[in-house]
Order: sequence, then structure tokens, then C-alpha cells
Amino acid sequence: MKHLFAAVALGFAATTTMAQNNPDSQYASWPTYSGDDLELKIDKHGTNFTLWSPKADAVQVRIYDTDRNSAPVRLIDMARGDNGTWRASIPERLYGKFYTFAVTIDGKQLDETPGIWAKAVGTNGHRAAIIDMPATNPAGWDQDHGPRLDNITDAVLYEMHHRDFSIDPSSGIVHKGKFLALTERDTKSPEGRATGIDHLKELGVTHVHILPSYDYNSVDEANLPSNQYNWGYDPYNYNAPEGSYSTDPADPTARICEMKEMVKALHDAGIGVVMDVVYNHTADNDASNFSLTAPGYFYRHRPDGSYSDASGCGNETASDRQMMRDFIVNSVKYWAKEYHIDGFRFDLMAIHDIETMNEVAAELKKINPSIFVYGEGWTAGDSPLPAERRALKENVDKMKGIAVFSDDIRDAVKGHYSNAEDRGFATGKPGNEETVKIGIVASTAHPQVDYSKGNNSKFAYAGAPTEIINYVSCHDDLTLTDKLAKSMPGSTEAERQRAARLAQTIVFTSQGTPFMFAGEEIFRDKKGVHNSYKSPDSVNAIDWSLKTKNADQFNYYRNLIRLRKEHPAFRMTTAEEIAKNIVFDKVSSPNVISYSIRNNANGDEWKEIKLVFNGSTTPFTAKIPKGNWTIIARDGELNPDGLGEAKGGTMVVAPTSALILAR
Repeated sequence: MKHLFAAVALGFAATTTMAQNNPDSQYASWPTYSGDDLELKIDKHGTNFTLWSPKADAVQVRIYDTDRNSAPVRLIDMARGDNGTWRASIPERLYGKFYTFAVTIDGKQLDETPGIWAKAVGTNGHRAAIIDMPATNPAGWDQDHGPRLDNITDAVLYEMHHRDFSIDPSSGIVHKGKFLALTERDTKSPEGRATGIDHLKELGVTHVHILPSYDYNSVDEANLPSNQYNWGYDPYNYNAPEGSYSTDPADPTARICEMKEMVKALHDAGIGVVMDVVYNHTADNDASNFSLTAPGYFYRHRPDGSYSDASGCGNETASDRQMMRDFIVNSVKYWAKEYHIDGFRFDLMAIHDIETMNEVAAELKKINPSIFVYGEGWTAGDSPLPAERRALKENVDKMKGIAVFSDDIRDAVKGHYSNAEDRGFATGKPGNEETVKIGIVASTAHPQVDYSKGNNSKFAYAGAPTEIINYVSCHDDLTLTDKLAKSMPGSTEAERQRAARLAQTIVFTSQGTPFMFAGEEIFRDKKGVHNSYKSPDSVNAIDWSLKTKNADQFNYYRNLIRLRKEHPAFRMTTAEEIAKNIVFDKVSSPNVISYSIRNNANGDEWKEIKLVFNGSTTPFTAKIPKGNWTIIARDGELNPDGLGEAKGGTMVVAPTSALILAR
């Protein structure tokens, strides 16, 4: 995550700890509440409101006829309840109405808030809505479900933004930039190539990881024609969908119905939905819904009382505090149950504590065993939370059912993310070989991998490949296309596409779970803009005419994904399997890695797979054991069915390419 408020949020894991003599100790004595009726509950007796605000002197519910620009039609004083709660009940179902809370503390009435548990909201989320939630379910919703996976390593993750994916005229999509864009079938580019959901099916990915889809702060939903854009890493209402992705932000049911229709359409296409969640900070400090409900409690602070800022966004939430932990856990459970979400990607996950993340994963698995959780195993700054308690990548083996992004393979393959000109293994820079091997074995212990030579990690921090997400690019920083353009000056586009193929071949054949950024399969760029969180569509939109122009690139990616999905040798699930079945060859040439996956690994039909990666600018002569081999990849081409036969012996591996053989 990087945006208006944030410093670089990739690759930095703070290890020092701030002084513990801070004002946060006062919150330990606050009462906590674990009931399931917080905010709003409608039953046969009427409409019931419950708000947790232990330090309030008084709380008032305000009822409105409209979502904005109107006076309240009813003011209801709430009564103090148990464990810091306030309650009010009305003997009628107020469907169609809107509401806010007004909390008074120390004699001062705070600004109105929809509360932290609003599940339906109107324009810009300032007022919560009272709706009949079951009525928002699309036809067939009771039978809806995403892909069933035995392990996260069976997933192929595709990260996308609603607007990027469909906004360009070349998409052929009617509901551009909306949830409904991913419900449209048979959409075509001007050249007649599949776009939208049909493109995803053709490519073969198993899950789309969609950038934040909850209600965020930066886009004015009352003025959508203004071509506003944001990634959405500025949370406002965590439990309601973003209105700008709906056809009518003023209608609280529209955004809910349309998001569910999107999820169901993807599920019907055999594709799961991963939700990008940002519980680590809020868009505002004192004006956030957390602060307007229970000031101070939900955040960590510095010794002087100011907001701690491990997010680089002005504040950080306190997951180690019971009510914040409960909020995070119950929020993801709500999305999993109500919207059938198949996975969660946690932004700056290391701001959260290990105990919270373990509870998140455990509770989600109870709902759906195929759900998975992964996140950024770093922070963007220091935190009062001790390093040993943080959900850092180095602590991933303490978190059951959770994976972290591998910055090891990312930076080693393409060059360091923070230096646009820096090259990596796939672009001819020597010295990254051992770090690439760390990526190949998914950061697990392997007798032939020397972690002392690792660039980012100096020990095997993963206990299993199910704990690692492999990637070379994402929404943050330069796209792979732009990175190659900046780090390979004077190169041709064909040369850069070869480098991209090699880079992604390493990612998709490595142990762990592969992750790719939307549009790079057709060599999409972002005009060299690395932090495009609010850049216009001219920068962010995917130009679907590239699918025809770069058809060979798309076909390579499609075949690469198919190769991985068809062969479980690339999807081992234990460190022991990897150490037993992967054998690295001794290679003295720089920018070359050669290894075998043996023993019909993980039940694969292929007894042995030989992989040679040549990231250098000169040919490499590989020594291949004699035998009957099928050539799977060679000289920038790849076909899981084979490109021909080979008998072993010496084989030349072209510059910037992968050789893959199977027998």
C-alpha cells in the first residue's frame, strides 16, 4: 500500500520498539463487550440499536428520511447498558430510514457518526441505512460458493482494481468501473478478443484479488462524473461496499446487491474473490468513526499522546486491544458470510499482532475451509507493539493458515523495488542467484540454499510453502512493464517481454503461491508512474487492444498458468517435500540457476522436471542427464503439451529465457 498519506510500505519491517511508558495503558481497564448485536439489529420486536462507548456521558440516535441534506425526523436518547454499551429500541422496523449516533463525552457532543459497524450506508457513507439485508441476495445465493481448494498453493492470484480493469473504452464493458463490470459475459475488445470475466477464464487464474471494495473516504460519491480515482486504502466504513463502484451510491441496497452479483458471477465462472482489507489505519484521526465512538481506544499512541504511525498514514489501530481485535475478526467473518468472500489480503499486516491474525484465520476456516489469508509482512514505520508480537514475515511460522508476500523473490528477480534502474536476475544483474533460490524453495530450509547470501532474509523464516506468496509486481510501485523499461535502457520491447516471461516463469514454477498484477499478461504499463493511487484513467486503465498487439505474451502467461495448475510438483505443501524433491545443480556461470524436481513430487505424473533459468545476456550450455525428455519451455516459448523431444546431453539455453524439460 502506498497512497496520499503513506511512505513506502513495501519491504520495510521495523524491528525497534518504542518506549512502553505510553498513555495506552489506561485502556486496559475499559470494559469490553462480546455480544453480536452491536450497532443495529432488527427482529420481530422492532429496531434495536446498541453502541459500545464506555466513556460517554450520553448517546443519541438520530433517524433520517434521506441519506443526506435533511434534518432528523426523530431523536432517541439511548440508555446505558452493560459492559460499556448504550441501547435504544423502537417497536417498529425502520426499513428505508437512515441513522447516526451522537456521542457526548466530558460534556462535549462529538460529530455524528454512522458508528463502526454500519453495514449499509448512503452517499459518502455519512449516514447508516436500515435495510432488509436478505432482500439483497441475488437468485441462487444460497447455493453460491467459490472454488474448493485443498491448499492455498493451488491458487493463482490476480490482483486488480475495479476501475483499471473495465474503464477503458476498449474493454467493451457497459458498467465501466463498477461491480457489475465483472458480471458481463461475452465482452470484446475492438479487435474481437475476450475482455472482462471471459478474459479471466481464458487466462486461467483461480482468484481475483480486488483492491479495497469497502466504503472508502477519498472519492466523492455525489460527484462521480468528475473522473475521480483512488486505490481505496483510506477506510471509512469497513463493513459496507464502496458506493462509487455501484450504479447508485444514494441507494444503500444498490451497492450491496451489485457487489453480491459480482461475487456470484465470478463464482459461477469458477473464480474466487479475495478482498483487500485495511484494518491497520483509518482515513481520519480524530474525525474517524472509531474516534467519534470511543476516542483514543482503537489506536496506539506515542508516549506524548500523539498518534503512533506505523502505517505511514497518520495513525495505526491497536489490534492487541480486545475491542479492536474483535472488530477485525468479526468484520472478516461478516464479509465471508454475507458476501461469500473467499480470501483476505491484509494491508501492512505486521501492524497487527500475531494473536489477532491467528484468530482471524481460525475463525474464517470454520466458515469455509477453502478460505485463505495473506498479507504484507512488514510495517511502514515503528510501532509500540513489540517486534516479537507483530505479524511480520519473519514471524509467519507462528501464524497458522496465513501467508506473507516474498520480497525476497520480488527484488531478486526484477531488481529492487525502490530503485527503478536496478536490475535483477532476470535482467542480467549477477549476485542474486542465492536469493532467487530462496524464492524457489519458498523461504523454507533447504540443504543447498545458503541463507547467509540472501539479500533480504538471512534465515529460513517459512515453515511451509503454504506460508509464502511469490510475485514480482503488484499495484504498488512500478508495473513489471515499467520496471523493465526503466532498468533496461536501450532495449527493445521484444527484449523486455522476454525478461518478463523469464521473471514470471520463475514465480509460477517456484514453491509457494503465485500472484500477478492485472494486465501484465498483455504487457500493460502505467506510463512509468509508480504511485498511481490517484492518477487518472489515462495512467491506470488497461488498454485491451494490447491483448491483440501482445498476443504471444498473453499466450505464454496462459500456458504458464496452465502448466502450474496441471502439475502438482510446483505446488508442494511441506518443507520436507521441497528439501527431498528439489535438487540444485552446481553452476559456476553468473545469472544461471539449474535444478530438478524429482520423485514424481507431490504425486505429479512427471517423474522429473528439469528447470534452467538463464538471466544473462549470453547463451548458457546446460548439462542434461541422458534420457527421453519432453521440451516444455525453450527460448521464450512454453507449451505444457510439449515443444518437441530431447535426448539430454548438452543443451543451449538462450539468453533471458527458461529451459523446462520433463520426463
